[in-house]
Amino acid sequence: GSQRSTHIGLYDLQTKQNEHLYMFEKDLHIISCSVNNERTLLAVSFCQYTEEERASQLLQSVPKYLTLLIEIQPINNVRVLKAVDSCVRVQFLYPVEGRNASRESRLLLVSEDKYIEQFDIHVVAEEEHKVVIQKSGQLPRAKVVDDLIWAQWDMMEQRLFYIVPKESKSTLRCVQFYPDENFNSIVSYELVNFGYDYCQDQDVASKPLNFQVFTSKAGGLCVCCSLVSDIPHEIMYSIYFLHKGYNKTFTVSLERTESHQLKEVAFMNLDYYVAAYLPGQFLHLLNFQHPDLLCYSLFLTGIDARIDTLQNCSIRSPWVSTVLDCNAGSLYDVNISDSALLQFLQKSKRDCERLAALHCALLYFQHTEDLEMQIIHWISENLSTCHSFDPIQEFIIASLYCRMCPETENLDKLLPYTSLHDWIGVVPGVICATDIISLPVLEFQNSKGFWEKLISNLESVKYAEPHLHYHSNVLRREWCNLSEEVRSILFGLLFCLYWDFCLFTSQREKRRTTAYLRNIFENAKKYVLVSIIFTPSYFAQARLVPLFEEEDYQQQLLMGLMVAQLKDYLMRHLQYVGKKKIDQIVLDYVANLLNLVHQIMKEVWRRYQLHSCVFCFAERGSAGEFAMFHIMSRILEAANGMCMPLPPGFHTLHLGLGVRCLPLHTLLHYIDNGVLQLTETCVRKLLKDLDDTEQNEKLKFSIVMRLPEGLGQKVRQYWNHPINANLIAQKYVKLLLEKLGNRQCSRPIPERLSVPVEFLPLNYLTNMLAEIENQGVHPYEKQDHVNARFVEETALKHTMTLLGLKYS
Repeated sequence: GSQRSTHIGLYDLQTKQNEHLYMFEKDLHIISCSVNNERTLLAVSFCQYTEEERASQLLQSVPKYLTLLIEIQPINNVRVLKAVDSCVRVQFLYPVEGRNASRESRLLLVSEDKYIEQFDIHVVAEEEHKVVIQKSGQLPRAKVVDDLIWAQWDMMEQRLFYIVPKESKSTLRCVQFYPDENFNSIVSYELVNFGYDYCQDQDVASKPLNFQVFTSKAGGLCVCCSLVSDIPHEIMYSIYFLHKGYNKTFTVSLERTESHQLKEVAFMNLDYYVAAYLPGQFLHLLNFQHPDLLCYSLFLTGIDARIDTLQNCSIRSPWVSTVLDCNAGSLYDVNISDSALLQFLQKSKRDCERLAALHCALLYFQHTEDLEMQIIHWISENLSTCHSFDPIQEFIIASLYCRMCPETENLDKLLPYTSLHDWIGVVPGVICATDIISLPVLEFQNSKGFWEKLISNLESVKYAEPHLHYHSNVLRREWCNLSEEVRSILFGLLFCLYWDFCLFTSQREKRRTTAYLRNIFENAKKYVLVSIIFTPSYFAQARLVPLFEEEDYQQQLLMGLMVAQLKDYLMRHLQYVGKKKIDQIVLDYVANLLNLVHQIMKEVWRRYQLHSCVFCFAERGSAGEFAMFHIMSRILEAANGMCMPLPPGFHTLHLGLGVRCLPLHTLLHYIDNGVLQLTETCVRKLLKDLDDTEQNEKLKFSIVMRLPEGLGQKVRQYWNHPINANLIAQKYVKLLLEKLGNRQCSRPIPERLSVPVEFLPLNYLTNMLAEIENQGVHPYEKQDHVNARFVEETALKHTMTLLGLKYS
């Protein structure tokens, strides 16, 4: 204050106002203060005299520091708790919010003399909202810990972390203070040592340790510590991810700078990230939840590493996303800026920076619609610039992880969160060494909240297989095997032959059981349910991309296999969830997967202002359509890499764009190599809508000759052309004779011939075919125009054309 007084107030984050608690009528250097939950008691620790004042005033016998307990409702009593030469910090313990006013407060005192004790303070009520301390002599107290090296109080969660020497090593421990319980009955746990011998290293003992312990909502626990490097202009720090069982030590080479400017690294807790910060040099954001690969950590330098207003390292992170500037006495909210992150993503030139920024944007910001749109735009522009990862795969997998994991506990340990499984790249200027450490030893009477999640994380590390996250390798291997077995019935015959499939599988009993394949087909039926998000009403209201609602039996089978395998995988690891819930999780997973693919297509379609004229084959495609074709080709490549199904109508649209945008030889090359798949919808429209010019005939004939057998039987009838009629006739004769087998037919009936033909072999063939048809062998039962008479007329036309004669 202006009168050299010291005021203590309580700042309200909601009203942005200070509530005045107490005032000293002189200027004090306050070390620590804390108010109890009822705001009736105040504990204050302050420095009475500096060393210079004590020397000048001959006050050697007067304690340097004083710790007081003050009644503030009403103000009528001050009690001295400590009068010592060592610094003391004070902290009231808080019960559950909303509880009735307590008649007891508990106060922790943390002393520089390496001990922590707890005071139990009993009060009595005099009037409404007015209490006084019971006059019962000395306050009851008890030692919480003795002979400690370092301590940290977790204000929000009421935890006390501290380090004590144990034999020749140091051990980190924790005491959790629950409401209405004495600390003696609260469990503690012992963790690993931190690589130095405190008893022997006097340099370390003489300096305050730059340690901070951080926790996350997901049950993450890590310890950050600054290390001493013998090399000038080099900074070293370690992050111990105790919930993962390993630590990472980073060595950063700095630009040339004055040695007096080098300070220790400051650490901040951003919940999803741990930040290591050296102002003017670097800002290192380490992924708290997935710290295994360095490419998920953002290492920023220069202007990107600047945090507004924080210009020194004298900072602490008292709780998540906050920073206390110890020198200025200011408290700040700290968050990652989405706009700055997008700018960094767009200007980044290295894959490690792109991947880290992309991962941060997808998982940290939890899918805001505008952010997702901008990410898709960035992906469409940078498909060819990312060499070590596929941005489409990363977008789909990370987005699925973000959407699905909040629904079910422990699902985050099972679903994949990235498309990568290792990283061989480096971050320039940073050396990282990873060491396996022993897992924490937890000694719980009961676990709840954070501790329950931490135990779950440790059990996953300790008991689960090394790679617990679901991987598509098994799905891909099974899909290849299954595709070979059912290749002959994938096109048009799959569900028609469903009930006969048991006979098909019984011949391959060694490789597949009937029950397993039946389960695959049952799961495939759910494809229809998943496709509800792609109904005509959905398209009419929301979609821009002309995806046709059509059956894709191959995609249905892949869908069924994915559902079966993912369901089986989750049932093994989430047995307590229940079959019904797992069925819903798997169905939601597949539906979200299809929706994400469609979302990418929709944003790109909107960006290039395309419309549904892509199925008008009379015109060539625009530059925007070619860009869309390229994006869809990359989506297909990403889907094949992940063995992932695609939305209904994807292949039809892809083929339609290919016909409009590609020259014929390139189009056929894409078809022959499986990039473009011939679909009934697209081929039928192409055969019906295009006229028979020389160029179109060449295109149609090339397509027809590449049609699979089942699909060819369906669509060839839409092209009324002699070449196509000849192909149909040849196919008809071949199938009819194959079905004849060893059957004997009677003498041909000449009266059935409509046109007299003198060519005896042709007379004999057509009469034999007529007799076979008369016996009921019809390979094309649904196509009335395909019969012996049609074959005869086609053969005559073909013969007359070859002889150069006119046919009438």
